[in-house]
Amino acid sequence: MTREASVAPPVAAKASALSGAAAGVASAVLGAGVGELVAAMVAPSSSPFSVVGGVLIDRAPSWAKDAAISLFGTADKLALLVGIAIVLLAAAAGVGVLELRRPWSGAAVFAALGAVVAVLAMTRAGASGLAWLPSLAAGLVAATALRLLAGLARRTTDAPSPASAAGDGVDHAPGDEHPSRRRFLVWAGASAAAGVLAAIAGTALQAGSRSIDAVRRALRLPAPAVAAPPVPAGAQLDLVGMTHVVTPNASFYRIDTALVVPQIDPADWSLRIHGLVEREVEIGWDELLALPLEESWTTLACVSNPVGGDLIGNAKWLGYPIRLLLERARPTAEADMVLSRSIDGFTASTPLEVLQEDTRDAILAIGMNDEPLPPEHGFPVRMVVPGLYGYVSATKWVTELEVTRFDRADAYWTTRGWSAKGPIKLQSRIDLPRRGHGFAPGDTTIAGVAWHQHVGIAKVEVQIDDGPWREASLAPAISDDTWVQWSIPWKAEAGSHAIRCRATNTKGELQIETDAWPAPDGATGWQQLNVEVA
Repeated sequence: MTREASVAPPVAAKASALSGAAAGVASAVLGAGVGELVAAMVAPSSSPFSVVGGVLIDRAPSWAKDAAISLFGTADKLALLVGIAIVLLAAAAGVGVLELRRPWSGAAVFAALGAVVAVLAMTRAGASGLAWLPSLAAGLVAATALRLLAGLARRTTDAPSPASAAGDGVDHAPGDEHPSRRRFLVWAGASAAAGVLAAIAGTALQAGSRSIDAVRRALRLPAPAVAAPPVPAGAQLDLVGMTHVVTPNASFYRIDTALVVPQIDPADWSLRIHGLVEREVEIGWDELLALPLEESWTTLACVSNPVGGDLIGNAKWLGYPIRLLLERARPTAEADMVLSRSIDGFTASTPLEVLQEDTRDAILAIGMNDEPLPPEHGFPVRMVVPGLYGYVSATKWVTELEVTRFDRADAYWTTRGWSAKGPIKLQSRIDLPRRGHGFAPGDTTIAGVAWHQHVGIAKVEVQIDDGPWREASLAPAISDDTWVQWSIPWKAEAGSHAIRCRATNTKGELQIETDAWPAPDGATGWQQLNVEVA
């Protein structure tokens, strides 16, 4: 046996595996791209990636979701999509190798996967009659492409090597080595490129067909019957790098379970109030706009916000009091909870008594900072309830209010171990100096924000190293439902320093010192910022 012959089998096996992996990846990319394109044409919310991502979001354990928000913040959905793509490509490579070694087996895997995702698509909230088609098309296209590419790959691995071809007694023209290999690479590359182009076309088609954006841009909000008070002079501290007391819409945090932002035409929107009520109530968009709407300032916070975190924002909202709609429905005496539902299936449990308080601006909001709600923040209608974490109150794209009881119904997050009622906890945060930014010795300012919505902030104190607690100056608050900015001068000396802050609310309650992670009902602790002065 010659040396070349002895090493040929391992080399051939390696080439076979690489060819199979390439065939699998190229087929999967083509199938996924076709699935996205078909979804754009018939069922935009049922693309294969959206369905798989939505199922993962719904079925992931609470600790996994908490970790994702902690690691990626508002980019958690992008991270999920990237993760899905990486896993898909790795699995597709394995399926390609399987198909090369066991013809039809890999293709069967792709087809079966498409069928499974198609079934899952039909189970999603708001699924259309053709929700199954994109995933099934993706699976069948991927299976067909894999059969063809695997056939080419087999001919590639069966082709004679350059050395053996040179000794076969046949004259070969230059450049004729492994024509089947070139053919395979061309077809594999073309398949992958076609998949990418199909996905791009699908994205462009969806963007071009989203008339909802045009509807939103053309919408003119009615003048409020009750206007919000103006932002008091001095509420925004004149400090470089300080947080905006009014959060711009584009900067407002977004944490929700919708992998694809629902596109709802206001003309098709309605809200149904039912359950433990004497009279069911249904209201449409035009009727909502005709009601005397009210403006109010409310700071919203996510329960996943850690101590010192930025999953919080303040805005001026325009909407109609939920309590007045509940008065129409007349909840029965046994009811104690309202289960709100989003069009994407998300649910939140809100104490009924909170929504009925006439001193609390709990509203069905249609406007945010003087413009219609942005799509990612609930257009056309969402809930805003001061004093409760968003997971039990701030339902976006809301379409249903079921009056019920806490002992009869569970909401999305409460089934995952979070508290059912979720009142916001007293918190404070250091914004200046910025974390990780060094500065020179001398006079500077420590500043930040504090909040306890629907209660209000009485004072904020700051401690530097192990020194005494010093009371900071509070800027004028917009209202008790919003955060307030605070500041304190500091003559910084060279060296390492630890800065801590704590707040006291208008009831005289001190912010909880004990450190606790957000689960199950919100983080606690006093933020400590370590800085270097040099």
